[in-house]
Amino acid sequence: MRYKLLTIVLPMLLRIFPAAAAPHDDGARGPHAGSEAADTTITVDKVQITAIKQGLVLRSEPVASTIVGSRDISRRHVDALAELSQQVPNLHIPDYGSRMTSSIYVRGLGARIDQPVIGLNIDNVPVLNKDNFDTELAEVERIEVLRGPQSTLYGRNTMGGVINIYTLSPLAWQGVRLMAEYGNGASARIRASLYEKLTPEVGMSVSGYYTRSNGFFTNDYTGERCDREQLGGGRWRTLWDNGRGLRLDNTFSFSVLDQGGYPYAYAGEEPLVLDGREVIRPGQIACNDPCSYRRTLLNDGLTVRYDADAFTVSSITSYQYSDDAMTLDQDFLPLSYFTLTQARTEHSLTEDLVFRSRDDHAYRWLFGAFGFYRHTRMEAPVHFKRTGIEELILRNANTNPDLLYGIEAEELPLESYFRMPVYGAALYHESRYAFGRWLFTAGIRADFEHTRLRYRSRAELDYTLSVTGGTPAAARVEIDERNTIAHSYLEVLPKFSVLYAFDDTRNLYLSISRGYKAGGFNTQMFSDILQEKIKWAMASGLDYDEPDIMSYKPEYSWNYEIGGHFSCMEGAVRGDFALFWIDCRDQQLTVFPEGQTTGRMMANAGRTRSRGGELSLQATPWRNLELNASYGFTDARFVRYDNGQADYAGNRIPYAPRHTLAARAAWTVPTGAEWLGDLILQAGIRSTGSIEWNEANTRRQPFHTLADASLRLEHERYSIDLWSRNIADAKYEVFYFKSIEREFVQYGLPRTFGVTLNIYIQKNTRP
Repeated sequence: MRYKLLTIVLPMLLRIFPAAAAPHDDGARGPHAGSEAADTTITVDKVQITAIKQGLVLRSEPVASTIVGSRDISRRHVDALAELSQQVPNLHIPDYGSRMTSSIYVRGLGARIDQPVIGLNIDNVPVLNKDNFDTELAEVERIEVLRGPQSTLYGRNTMGGVINIYTLSPLAWQGVRLMAEYGNGASARIRASLYEKLTPEVGMSVSGYYTRSNGFFTNDYTGERCDREQLGGGRWRTLWDNGRGLRLDNTFSFSVLDQGGYPYAYAGEEPLVLDGREVIRPGQIACNDPCSYRRTLLNDGLTVRYDADAFTVSSITSYQYSDDAMTLDQDFLPLSYFTLTQARTEHSLTEDLVFRSRDDHAYRWLFGAFGFYRHTRMEAPVHFKRTGIEELILRNANTNPDLLYGIEAEELPLESYFRMPVYGAALYHESRYAFGRWLFTAGIRADFEHTRLRYRSRAELDYTLSVTGGTPAAARVEIDERNTIAHSYLEVLPKFSVLYAFDDTRNLYLSISRGYKAGGFNTQMFSDILQEKIKWAMASGLDYDEPDIMSYKPEYSWNYEIGGHFSCMEGAVRGDFALFWIDCRDQQLTVFPEGQTTGRMMANAGRTRSRGGELSLQATPWRNLELNASYGFTDARFVRYDNGQADYAGNRIPYAPRHTLAARAAWTVPTGAEWLGDLILQAGIRSTGSIEWNEANTRRQPFHTLADASLRLEHERYSIDLWSRNIADAKYEVFYFKSIEREFVQYGLPRTFGVTLNIYIQKNTRP
C-alpha cells in the first residue's frame, strides 16, 4: 500500500512545481540565504557555533522542519517546549501534572513515561533524560523542530525527530536584556542577562531567571491551589574564537524547581460512594495527602570546533546531574489508600566527535562517534495506609468464610531500591552527493547499548489468622529480594533520501529511514508485585509467580516520507508539506494493568502503523500583515495488539491526537514616532483532537479549539505585551488514567492573561 501511495503522489507533486530557474547549489551560503526569512536565518559568520550535523539551511534539506526565530519566540511567549505544541504540525506536548512528565507525541508516536520519542539538544548538547525537558527557555535565539526519524545522526530515542535549541551568542550581541511578566494566578516571571565581549576573541554571558505561580486548580480537601510552582536558575556561557578556525563554547546551567502539581479530577460518571458516604464527585479534585515535585539540575557542555581547509572536527562533551523527588497521593482521593515517594539521583556523561567535510564540493561526508554513560539511583517506597490495607489486602484475603485475617498496623511500607547504570556507543556516517539539481543522501549508524537494573524489594507485615472462628494466631510475612536484570542491544539504523531542487526556495524530496527507541524497566510495577506476593503468602503460603513485566523491549520504525518546500509571489508565500507512512514494531505503550493495581507500566504492542500529512504556510499579503498556519493529520492505529484480554487491532493508538491546527495573524501598525516603535495586534487559534484515552477507544477528548490574542508595542530597545490565552475559557481534558479501577482526568489551563515587559540595552560596538 505504501509503495502504491508513493507512485501515485510523487508524479502529482512534480506537476505542481514549476520548472527550475537555476541549478541546485547547496554549498556555503551567505548570512541571508533566500530560503529563510530574516527572523529564522542561520547566520553564518565567524562568531557562531551553530548546526554541527545538519545542513545550514533546513529548507534546502530533505527533512520536515519548523524553525522558530527569536522574534516569534518573543511574540508567541515560547518559554517552554510545551508552547510549541500545535504550532508545529503533528507535535503534541501536553501538560501532565508536573514538569517531570514531559511527554511528547509526534506523528502518532510517543509514550507518557520513560523513553522519549524525540531528542532535545541545547547548543548542540543532548539532554538524555526526558524528565528534564520541561524547563525555562531563556534567551533563545532559534528553535528547530525536525520531524521524522533522526536516528542516523542523533541515535537512540529520536525516531520521532529532534528539537534543537540555540541560545544567543555573546560574540554576536552585547548589552543587557531584562524581562518581567505578571499574570493571573499570581503568576510572575523575571529574567536578567548580561552579554559582554571581554576581548575581541572572548565573549561571556550571564543570565538568571525566576518564575512562580500560585496555580489555577483547587484541591477541595485542603482548600488550597494544588498546582503552585517556583522555578529559578541561571546560565553562564563563555565563547572563544581565535579567528583562525578554532572555537570553544562552554555553557554551565542550573535550575531549582519546587512544584505542587497533579491536579487530577475524579472522572466517574456518578459520585464515588463508599459505606454509604459520598467520597468525591465527578470533576472534583480532592486529595488528603500532599503532592509535590522537586528537582535540581546541573549541566555543563563544552563544544570544541576546528575548521581546517577540507573538513571540520567538533567535540561535544557534557556532564549532566539531576536530583529530584516526587511525592504523590497515589489514590487521588480524600481517603488513606497509599502514597508514593520517589527520590532519584542521576549522573550522565556524553561525548560526540564529529568530522565533516567543508560544504564546497559536490560530494560531502560526515563521520561521527558517540558515547554516553548514565547512572540512576532511585528509591520508590509505596506506603499503604489504613484504607488501602482494608480495601486492597484484607478484603481480597478474607474471601473464605472459614479463614479470617486481621491486620492492626496503620501503615504498610513496600520498599523498592534501584540502581540503573546504562552505557552506549555508536559509530555513524552520512554521504551526500549533489548532481545538478539532485541531492542524494545516504547514512548508517551502528548503535550499541547495555542497560542494567539492580533492585531490592522489601516488605514486612504482621497479621493474625483465625480458622473457623478459633483464637487468632499471630503470623508474619517477610519479603526481601535482590536481583539483577541486564539487556544489551545492537541496532543498525540506515537512511536514504533524494531531493530535487527547482531553485533555492523550491524542492521535493523522498526519504526512507529507520527509527529506534531504547527499551527499559518497569520500576513502577514493583510495588504491585510486592502487594501480590504478600496476598499470596497470607492466603496460601506459596510464592507468587510474578509475570514477565519487569522489562520492555525497544521500539522500531520505518518511516517513508514525501515532502517539499515551496515559495511563490517573490517570497510573499512560503510553505512546507510532507506525507508520511510509519510502520512501527513493538511500539511502547503506557498501560494500566487490570484489577486493583496501583502502578502503570510500559508494554510493547505487536505492530502499529501511522500515516498522515503536514502543511505549513507563511504569507505576507501586505507589508504589515503576516499570516501563519500549520496543520497536521495523523491516523495511527494498531495493526496487531492482543494483550491477552482483548484484541485491539484496528483501534486508534491512545494519547496521540488525530489533528493539530494552528493559525495566527499579526498586523503591524507604525505609530509614526521613532521612540515609540510599532503597534502589533496578534490573534490566533490552537486546535487539537480527537485524542483516544484508552486502547479500547471507549473514551476520548474531542477536537477542541483555544483562542489567543495579544496587543504589543515593539521597539528595538523594548517591548510591552498585553496577552491572553484560551480567551473563551474552554474546558478540555489533557490527560486520562486509571488507579485502582477508578478513572481520573486532568483539565487544561483555564483563561490566562497578563502583561510582559522586555528591555534591551545594547552596547554600541561600532569602532
